[in-house]
This record gives sequence, C-alpha cells and structure tokens, in this order.
Amino acid sequence: MSEPVISTALSSQQQLERLGYKQELSRSVTTFDLLVYGLIFMVPIAPWAIFGTVYNEAQGMVPLVYLVGLVAMIFTALSYAQMAKAIPLAGSVFSYVGKGIHPNLGFFAGWLMLLDYLLVPTLLYVFAAESMIGIFPGSERWMWALLFVAVNVVINMSGVSSLKWMNRVFLVMELAFIVAFFVIGIRALTDGATPGSSFSITPLWDPATVSAPLLATALSIAVLSFLGFDGISTMAEESTGGRGSAGRAMVLALVIVATLFITQTWLASLLAGPYQPIPEDRVGNAFFDIIGTIASTPVMNAFFVCNVLAVGIANAMAAQAATSRLLYSMSRDGQLPKFLRHINSRKVPSYAILFVGGLSAVLVLFFVGQISLISSMVNFGALTGFLLLHLSVVVFWIGRRKSRNYLVHLAFPVIGFAIIGYVLLNAETQAKIAGLVWIGVGALVSAYYRRTGRSTELAEDHEDITVSSH
Repeated sequence: MSEPVISTALSSQQQLERLGYKQELSRSVTTFDLLVYGLIFMVPIAPWAIFGTVYNEAQGMVPLVYLVGLVAMIFTALSYAQMAKAIPLAGSVFSYVGKGIHPNLGFFAGWLMLLDYLLVPTLLYVFAAESMIGIFPGSERWMWALLFVAVNVVINMSGVSSLKWMNRVFLVMELAFIVAFFVIGIRALTDGATPGSSFSITPLWDPATVSAPLLATALSIAVLSFLGFDGISTMAEESTGGRGSAGRAMVLALVIVATLFITQTWLASLLAGPYQPIPEDRVGNAFFDIIGTIASTPVMNAFFVCNVLAVGIANAMAAQAATSRLLYSMSRDGQLPKFLRHINSRKVPSYAILFVGGLSAVLVLFFVGQISLISSMVNFGALTGFLLLHLSVVVFWIGRRKSRNYLVHLAFPVIGFAIIGYVLLNAETQAKIAGLVWIGVGALVSAYYRRTGRSTELAEDHEDITVSSH
C-alpha cells in the first residue's frame, strides 16, 4: 500500500481523495472556528472545578502545575500539528498511527482514545450535575445529567453551523467571567479584604516544597484540563483553512488557555492565603468558596451558573462533536459498526451523535458521584494515545519520509513521549487497572475481527504525493 503525503498545492478535498476518502462532512469550519472550538473544549475556566483537588496535591502550587502542564502538552500539540499536516483526517490519533506506523496499531490507538472520548462527555455531565446540586440542594444528580445530555444531542444534531455559533457565545461568556474574577480578586488583594493574603510568587515556585513526584501526581489531575486541544484534529475534514490550519489552531489554543489557567490559579492561590490543606468536604467547591469570601452570595452563584453552562453544555457539546467524528472515522474504516458512519442531511454523523448521547445517558447513571474514578480512566486513555502519537511522528517522518528536521520530527516527540510517560507512571492505580482492562477488551475485539476475516486496514491510498518535511 502506498504511503500518502500531501502537497500544499492540493485543495482540501483533493487531499482527502488522495488518502482514499470522499468528502462527506460539511467543509465550513474556518481556522478561527477551530481555535474557538479548541478553547471551548478545554474550557478556559476548567481549573474552577478541580482547583481544590490540585491545590491539595500540589501543596498550594497550582499555577506551577499548569505551567508544567503547558510544557508537557506543547510537545504533544506540536506532534499533532505534524501529523495533521500530513494526514488531514477526522480520525485523529487513530488515523495518524494507522497510516503513520501500521493499521493494527492504529486500531489500538483509536481504541485507547475511545476510552478518553467516550467517557469525556459523561465526565462533564457528572461535573455539571455536581454543580447543580450546589445551586439546587436536594435535587437529583441523575436528573440534571440527563437534561444536559438531551440538550447537547439536539445542538450537535442541528449541524456544524449551530455548533460554531454556540461555541462563540459560550466563549464570550467564559472570558467575561474570567475578567470579572481578575477585577474582584485583584481589588480584594489590594484592599486587604483577605487577611494573610498578598501578592507573591510562592504559588509559582516554592523551593522548599517543590519536587518532581509531587508535580507529577498533581499534573496527572491537572492534565485533564488540557484535554481537548487534540479534539481540533477530529474536525480536520470540516476545515476550510488548509492542511496546516488544525495544527496552528491546536498550538495557539493550548498557549492561550494555559495562560488563562496559570493566571487564574495564581490569583486564586494568593486569595486562599498561606497553604493549608482544604478539607475534603470542601475540595469540590474550593474555588467558589474563595469567590464567596471576596464577593456577595449572588456573585458566587453567578460563577456557579457560568461553570455549569461551560461544563455541562459548552464543553460537553464540543466533546460530543469530537467523539462522534472519531466514531465516524473508525466506522468508515471498518473498525466499528457501519451504522456509525451515517451522515444526515445537515452533513453531520447523526447516528454517531445519537450513540454518544445514548451511551452517556446510561453511563451517567453509573458514574454520578464518582468523579475521581472516571477522571482517572479518561486520563489513561488520553495519555496512552498521546504516547502512540509521538511514536507515529518519529516513524512516519524520520523512518518513512527520511526527514532531516531532527528537532521537530525527533527531539520534540521524544521529549513529549518522556514527559507523558512519566505522568502516566505516576497516575492512580485504579486508572492503570481500568486502562489495562480496556486494552484487553480491545485485544478481544481485534482478535474477533481477524477470526471473522475482517481487516484493520484503513482505506486504500490512491497514490504518493510529495510534501515538505519542514
């Protein structure tokens, strides 16, 4: 089978056809839309929900954890950018590893990312349901979770235009609340409204406390906030910005959101005062407790509502879109049931969207109240998928394309592999167990395919095309 690489002279549709596929999805997403989508997927206010947990694990150095997270993830984003440039398909890591290394390994890469992508919407619904309990004490978590599932299915079924419009509205809302937090927080520090709090770089660096194991443990939790920039690659077949647009959007979205994470958590850590562990029963709402000490109760509740809408609708909406594209891509290549590749009149993978919604509705009933377990499972799927991504860059560009750009195609992916591997080794035991079980199930599925004569080969490539390795 020939190995495709894409010329800059080809149109996006020609690129897709050269890789052996038809243009079925609606190609109407600009590079700016991809950037907004990535920001929404990562959620600029993501640290709000897990601030207390990371604060305790990092002994107060939350912004340092996100700074290290940026360093770790930027290498992964660069690897995504290189593979998206050569293989602009909706399957993301599934396609990159399958075409960059070997189809059988591509199946397992897709299978591992499914653990992440299938569970992310469920995790977000569980997060949102927890916040709704804070607003409406005594109400049922499962009721809120199912409501969010239904809303997101409707939005995604309405087409990519509705998705783009909603993304922009929610991004403006989140950025407005971030600005409000900066204004309220800086004023509180300046006026001395929080005794014991003052401007300091301690949350960014405390040499008496910092250690590699401490940062790795905290990072395995905080990395959850960065998951989402990779979702941009699943929209590659809907992009109008050329073969480099997805890569540029991923790197830019990661840098922007990391800057927001670091500045928000630095201010929140200062407002929390000298480090003292947050009580276990207040960990989940620690950030909002800080808002409550420097502002009125109505203001705190407004932040609660913003968090619910951002996580339960905006983020979950983007996650469901990305998951449906991954299912569509794997189904198109015969790795999943054929019905998942169905495209409706609005040019979206409607059956895949409905499947994700239905699965989420079932899973939330089981995982409601078990945020730690589902978070660790999501992290395992994403991190192992990232490891295979870095490997595919080296094999594809250095091994097959004989690239001499050793910095981008060898050094960067090796560094990214080492960082992600270290974080994965320090992940929770239950995450590793759940991940190994998932891999075992994938092995059984793969064996079933071979036994029934089905192939894990991706679509046939039509011909070789030259691309620059720079």
